Amino acid sequence: MKQKVIIKSNKYGLIVYMDPESTYGEILSDVKEKFADASKFFKGAHMAITFEGHVLTKMQEQELIETISEMAKVHIVCIFDNNENTARLYQSVVEQSLEDLPRREGQFYRGTLKKRQVLESEKSIIVLGDVDFGATVVSKGNIVVLGTIRGTVHAGASGNKNAFVVALAMKPESLRIADAVENQLYIRKEERPEAKIAWLDGERIYIDPLKDLNW
Repeated sequence: MKQKVIIKSNKYGLIVYMDPESTYGEILSDVKEKFADASKFFKGAHMAITFEGHVLTKMQEQELIETISEMAKVHIVCIFDNNENTARLYQSVVEQSLEDLPRREGQFYRGTLKKRQVLESEKSIIVLGDVDFGATVVSKGNIVVLGTIRGTVHAGASGNKNAFVVALAMKPESLRIADAVENQLYIRKEERPEAKIAWLDGERIYIDPLKDLNW
């Protein structure tokens, strides 16, 4: 009998393959069963996820994410698509940044922050979308944006000089880390369309390609 759902894993997260000939109801039922059985292996983990095989609506995708999170007790930090280049960037962020969140604690916001929207967090924050011009993100910890920063971001808002900001594209209106402000911002590498990290060295904020940073 053909399996309706097959779960595979790699160092970045999970691949959930769904039989394209099965109904969504059958897939949802099988997902609940499989992830309930696997909860002891995943409990408390932070991971990315990829859905393959069956075409999902946004509502179905969201329902599957919520079901997996509830049944397996995991924190899903992002969703890969099937584009190899996009997936590689997401893998870089997940591997090099999310693992460094203090005590693996963090809050997650899914969606793009629009003009005049303000998102504040006592913990590190992961935004699964863009920060548009005129929007603001403030965190006492780190800020990871799986999208483009065009607005204002302030990491380490309580004075934490070890905080950092990561984004797939870094074009901030204003960027702060601890007490360092945007006029102390130094871009040490030529701008390229790749994931970057902003971090504080003394009183200066630097932006480097994420892949070049030695953790």
